Amino acid sequence: MRPQSFGDVTIHRVLELEGPFMLPSEVFPNATAEALEPDMHWLLGHAICPDTGKLILPVQSYVVQTPDHTILIDTCVGCGKTSGLPDWNDRDDDTWLRNLAAAGFTIEDIDFVFCTHLHTDHSGWNTRLLDGRWVPTFPNATYILSKTEVDAFAAKDAPSYRENVLPILEAGQAQLVETDFALNDSITLIPTPGHTTGHVCVQIKSGGKTAIMIGDVIHSPIQLAHPDWSMVFDDDMDQAAATRIKLFEGLCDTDTLVLTAHLPSPSAGRLTGHAKRPYDFKYVEQD
Repeated sequence: MRPQSFGDVTIHRVLELEGPFMLPSEVFPNATAEALEPDMHWLLGHAICPDTGKLILPVQSYVVQTPDHTILIDTCVGCGKTSGLPDWNDRDDDTWLRNLAAAGFTIEDIDFVFCTHLHTDHSGWNTRLLDGRWVPTFPNATYILSKTEVDAFAAKDAPSYRENVLPILEAGQAQLVETDFALNDSITLIPTPGHTTGHVCVQIKSGGKTAIMIGDVIHSPIQLAHPDWSMVFDDDMDQAAATRIKLFEGLCDTDTLVLTAHLPSPSAGRLTGHAKRPYDFKYVEQD
């Protein structure tokens, strides 16, 4: 995704990784070969790797520049973590940091970090290992975290809580907020529970235009054809589906720029209707 500007805001995408992930049937219980067959002509090569049959999935962040602040939304997998899927554990790849620098930012530039939720592929670079201990990666940032989400992960004593959240709390850099928190008139949270209890979207408004980072409300273009399909990593699959359908209904055929966590590159675009399936996604490069 090229940087997207509107009003006095510019949004940059920072990619950590992208490639074949898991088979559709391993992610979506409903994704049988028979159920997918009508859509394979547009999924194959874009959303599904033709060589492996696996979903093509990126892990990425967005940096929002405003006149007053530099805001980071989600922090990807990170390095040395033990709380993710096997391919994400004990990574020593600093691609994300290098891509952040290539976009023109240092870790000191970040004023606020927002996490849509606390799974490790959205909170991993919250911290980094320094002298054998986890410390906040962004020394000047306030981390805006859903209190509902933090409480849920603390109760589970999840590794992602111990590695990615607890050090932020101990450093005094966290601000625990309600899921409808507003930083200012431009940056607000929208509660979107289901994938996790305290999952939120981050809405950005400027100059009469709107963008929204929707986190894990959607994981694959498959859900454009089947918005009622939830995935195995959703805490509450029924609630996740209801949340997705409600959000999509509100975004469809509007000018809102939708920033996704896991749709294949370029990952951002606008949600539209479609003659043969519930939704389509017009990527920004097609604007």
